[in-house]
Amino acid sequence: MTDITTVGNGHGRPTIRDIAALARVSPATVSRVINGRPEVSDAVRERVLRVVAEHGYSVTRPPLTGMRSGLVGVTLPLIHHSYFSEILAGVGEAFYEHEIPMVLCPTLHEHDREVTLLQRLRHGTTDGAILILPEEDQEELAALQEQGYPFVIIDPRMTPDERAPTVSASHLSGAREATEHLLGLGHRRIAAITGPQNWIATEERLRGYRGALAEAGVTPDPQLQIDSNFRDNGGRLATQQLLALDEPPTAIFAFNDMLAIGALQAIRQHGLRAPEDISVVGFDDTYEASIMHPPLTTVRQPLAEMGRMAVSQLVRLLQNQRIEALHVELATRLVVRESTAPPRA
Repeated sequence: MTDITTVGNGHGRPTIRDIAALARVSPATVSRVINGRPEVSDAVRERVLRVVAEHGYSVTRPPLTGMRSGLVGVTLPLIHHSYFSEILAGVGEAFYEHEIPMVLCPTLHEHDREVTLLQRLRHGTTDGAILILPEEDQEELAALQEQGYPFVIIDPRMTPDERAPTVSASHLSGAREATEHLLGLGHRRIAAITGPQNWIATEERLRGYRGALAEAGVTPDPQLQIDSNFRDNGGRLATQQLLALDEPPTAIFAFNDMLAIGALQAIRQHGLRAPEDISVVGFDDTYEASIMHPPLTTVRQPLAEMGRMAVSQLVRLLQNQRIEALHVELATRLVVRESTAPPRA
């Protein structure tokens, strides 16, 4: 990262973020200005340079002592999926600010492909990696760590070795807030379309869902919980099962936005409407959530910030610095749109 130090000031080292706050721009914009990049307007460039001059800052570049190749790797299942692309946007912007090029490795959810890619990254191609929803199990990731290869996991699928740095969102509190929202509207038959079994996200969201029901004195109906696959086709199939029940739910909490989108499609196919006939809540707040009809009420994960945080953690590892918190969990927030309403009287 290009740091900015105060001339004659021996008290700490202000960063690009300090300059960005003073100039009311993003850290990436500050990086572009001080590195002479062209993609900044003259007015913004002048404002940033004025802040730099007024505060007596000078540009220095602390070396990343742990880097040999100067490259880092990023593995992720898919690029085009908006969930991963939003995380990747945060990762890419943060590495840009640190002036570290990255090697992008899509794994297509294939375990053997990911293992092969990681071996190539480890053997001299890169100095460390960000692993987004990795396929490797706890033992494989622990072995990678023992080999001295620095990495940070974003959104771990399974519980990793406790020594492995991870960044995720608060699945449990987000699910609780989504369920409490539906309960607050008056719903009592609230279905849950979950993700794959044994995934951390599924288990934690299920705990939040059940906890909110229990707190409201609602006994869960086993028929209202359908295990699925985090994909829209899974949401359609699960919703078809739910609508075929003798007493269908009045609301559905889908454990991600793609499941919720599939649920909305199935509701329309049955000649019903959301939220008039049945309410739907998702989880993620990806781009698609806001453009659906109706726009989707969902739990917002700070996807880009998760990417930025993971880069910050990895850079500390590359600089041989201690990470204060190995397991970072960022807060979620319910975004209420038009897919939820009180049940019919």
